[in-house]
Amino acid sequence: MTTLGRLPYPIALTGDGVTLREWRNEDLDELVTMLDEADVARWTPMPSPFDIEAGVAYLKRAHQGRINGQRIQLAITVDGGRPLGEVLLFGVDAGLREAELGYLVGAEHRGHGLASRALSLLSGYAHDTLHLRRLLLRIDPGNTASTAVARRCGYQLTGEAPILQEGPYGPSSLDTWELVVARGPGRLERLRNVAARRYGRRT
Repeated sequence: MTTLGRLPYPIALTGDGVTLREWRNEDLDELVTMLDEADVARWTPMPSPFDIEAGVAYLKRAHQGRINGQRIQLAITVDGGRPLGEVLLFGVDAGLREAELGYLVGAEHRGHGLASRALSLLSGYAHDTLHLRRLLLRIDPGNTASTAVARRCGYQLTGEAPILQEGPYGPSSLDTWELVVARGPGRLERLRNVAARRYGRRT
């Protein structure tokens, strides 16, 4: 059993055709290509343009957050190699047993279910290993691709007031989505396989 004092490091998660692994220094060029993109700048607080200097700082912060046990921040891959996106877990509240998750996929790799499979995999890990009961997403309602991923993975809109976020293109309003993992047989298995069913796979 893992407690929530510090998040585990390092980890690698594999399932449904994806492997989530720690970021490496040699990922820098791929990271910059992935994050220096209009949709990423529009829907996240990433600096824009996202250049080599920003990439070096990003990997440094990611590594520091990981070794300090503050967050889980993993590259999305299909085989442990080239990074195609990112999925993360952060803002853990040990008392409430909840945390926030996020995800993005590089422009050239979208449309293949990578975000859904990665989110399902990390959500399952958050429940099984970290024993979190409530998992949250914050999404701008205009980001229809991201809201589709959330629905696909079993997340639902809450009635919470929107959260304002400043980004390179100005402020955005983020809705809160939640996945409350219920006790009882079969619930987590449905969570793990929801993205797989969508794309005709089974785990």
